[in-house]
Amino acid sequence: MSDTDIPKLKIAMLGHKRIPSREGGIEVVVEELAVRMADKGHQVTCYNRRGHHVAGATYDSGLSARLLHAGVRVKQVPTIDCKGLAALTSSFFAALSAAFGDYDVVHFHAEGPCAMMWLPKLMGKHCVATIHGLDWQRAKWKGGFGEKYIMLGEKAAVRFADEIIVLSEGVQTYFRDTYGRETTRIPNGVTKPKPYPAELIRQAYGLEKDSYLLYLGRLVPEKGAAALINAFRDVRTDKRLVIAGGSSDSDQFVEELHRLAAGDSRIIFTGFVQDQLLAELYSNAYLYVLPSDVEGMPLTLLEALSYDCCCVTSDIAECASVLGGHGMTFPKGDIAALRETLQTLCDDEATVQNCRKGASEFVCGTYQWDTVVDQTLEIYRASMKK
Repeated sequence: MSDTDIPKLKIAMLGHKRIPSREGGIEVVVEELAVRMADKGHQVTCYNRRGHHVAGATYDSGLSARLLHAGVRVKQVPTIDCKGLAALTSSFFAALSAAFGDYDVVHFHAEGPCAMMWLPKLMGKHCVATIHGLDWQRAKWKGGFGEKYIMLGEKAAVRFADEIIVLSEGVQTYFRDTYGRETTRIPNGVTKPKPYPAELIRQAYGLEKDSYLLYLGRLVPEKGAAALINAFRDVRTDKRLVIAGGSSDSDQFVEELHRLAAGDSRIIFTGFVQDQLLAELYSNAYLYVLPSDVEGMPLTLLEALSYDCCCVTSDIAECASVLGGHGMTFPKGDIAALRETLQTLCDDEATVQNCRKGASEFVCGTYQWDTVVDQTLEIYRASMKK
């Protein structure tokens, strides 16, 4: 059956910060799904938070007033712009609006926002949840209200969601063992990119092809940036370390990273990056390094592989299972092992070149957004049959 023969759906998505934006993996997933579904003729509405996020106020221009993006309807919801309350308040108002809106399916992204799933369920809506990772494990929420609220959202998803999507086998096993709840695994996708020569990064940071190691992601403790800096300081190399990413309710941690890097002129902080600057950083990196302790399914790793990067990751399953032989792993949290791995690869360009071969073809052939969209639409239809 072709797309033109399939009944069109009215879909609401919430739980992300805002689209279009690259402020986190969830935002990339929501935009990819929404735009591609709209292109198939479905009516998609995305509920954006107000306020500043990872990108900071510099990138707000044009986003706050946008009502339509690539065929996707965008609605802004009231948001109390402070740590802990931004996600709670935006999710409440988005879920309330979706509850009274004309939608066939309401798609919640991430565990915390699912705490408000009872609202659209109360009004008879079909609800789907995508669990992008076990967010209560993240360091910034541990031991406080945030962890309790996220766990509330997790339990709400188990109770109220017609269907639950997860990104990894580990999370699928967790929901089965903890709640007896079956889920559907749909990994993220990636699009084959256009490589860029070093132009903007040369002008801004003096970077050339293969002259630096790249970390790219939110600057939060569980991503391992502190371990990376500590390891890199003892690596004997003229190559530089680029730390690219913004704060996510983690300004104090970002200040700590700058203190750790003090005195080593090889370490560069770029802040939040996107568009051509981001593409150039991927295109010209000698290594891409993702030393995370906790992940769902890291989109930045898929993207780095799509640029034929040699990748170094921690040995957690969510990273190691994606590499496909195009990189190396080290034991999670082991700074000495990370330093040794970086030193080995900085000294051995032949191994790096060998890891790069076929990386883009592998990852772009294995993880395709069109497949993700088709599988997600099938989940929507399954939820409506329940």
